[in-house]
Amino acid sequence: MTIYHTKDSAFKSDLQSEGFTLVNFWAPWCGPCRSFAPILEAFDLEPKNEAKILKVNVDESPETAAQFGIMSIPTTILFKNGDPIDKVIGVLSVEGLKQFISKHK
Repeated sequence: MTIYHTKDSAFKSDLQSEGFTLVNFWAPWCGPCRSFAPILEAFDLEPKNEAKILKVNVDESPETAAQFGIMSIPTTILFKNGDPIDKVIGVLSVEGLKQFISKHK
């Protein structure tokens, strides 16, 4: 799959998909966000990865960040069929991302 960067104007249409979507809220000035980026990329390359990944820069997309009450970054929200079902704040490992999704299967 691919990691998609989205903005306020395209978020709703980018989010619409069957199955799981991970939405990562981040900013370029955020150290933990920068350390999480390669982990998301590694997770995206996993052969059994079933999730679409969207990244939302909170500085460029304040409306979307506000809509989901993002107060700390990185925050990752898991959506299923376009509906939010879980949220985690902070950096996860690849294995942590797998577990985050698998508990909702």
